[in-house]
Amino acid sequence: MSMKRTNVYADPEDLAIIKEAAKRRGISEAEIIRQGIHLAAMANRIWDEPLFSRTFQGAGRTPGKRDVRDAVADAVRRETGTAA
Repeated sequence: MSMKRTNVYADPEDLAIIKEAAKRRGISEAEIIRQGIHLAAMANRIWDEPLFSRTFQGAGRTPGKRDVRDAVADAVRRETGTAA
């Protein structure tokens, strides 16, 4: 992946925390900052499709773990065209 250089101003206390975390984790300070930028970008991204764009028919009761697992598996099979 190609990267582009940029400059940012940061709070000295934040930079001290990043420096300590980088040392503890054995990675560069730049890597921690890149991870933070990625998290901020994803948190502010506008998605093309809403998270809950599909509706599911329910049984009129609160579903259990097995019900949820089966409903998701059925939906995946329908979307991918695969058999059970």
